Amino acid sequence: MEKKMDSATLKVLIVVLSFLSGSIPFGYIIGKLKGVDVRKYGSGNIGATNVSRVLGKKVGLLVLILDALKGAIPVLVVKSVGLPLHYQLMAALFAVLGHCFSPFLRFRGGKGVATGIGAFLVISPINALLAVCVFIFIFTITRYVSLSSITAVATYIVAFKFLVSPCPDHFFFVAVAGFVIIAKHYANIVRLIKGEEKKYGS
Repeated sequence: MEKKMDSATLKVLIVVLSFLSGSIPFGYIIGKLKGVDVRKYGSGNIGATNVSRVLGKKVGLLVLILDALKGAIPVLVVKSVGLPLHYQLMAALFAVLGHCFSPFLRFRGGKGVATGIGAFLVISPINALLAVCVFIFIFTITRYVSLSSITAVATYIVAFKFLVSPCPDHFFFVAVAGFVIIAKHYANIVRLIKGEEKKYGS
């Protein structure tokens, strides 16, 4: 009974701390420091893509790095103390959920791409590199950040299943995180279908 309670407490701790880490809205904070609410400009998103459009590429890159780190750090902590893959995936999922549904922004947030990259890069660098390569390839051809992101996420999900772990419990965390990220791109998907999505730099 004591072991089960310890396990339950550990899981709660990982969930809460990972969610809080992911929920830090760096794009919003940096925008505010510069006197701009990025939610009122461009796509209204707090992620790196919209920040780069509103405040410039250097600021966008900073937000990209910070958003990736807030996903990577919880997973790194879990991994560094020797906890198995199941716990690492839990940390990754809730960091992504924190970014997408930040309590600091009334449970609204970004789309989770950068945070997901950071978290899942720690879990499987080869898979993450493959996904990044797919992103670059699609982006080079189309200049659509949204389409590139969606394709990269789908690539990571499939590759994880076949290259990292076929375990259903492990795959569940990756699939849910991927589904949330893709679902947050719903408006982009609609615009892509209608041919109304803006290309990066346009």
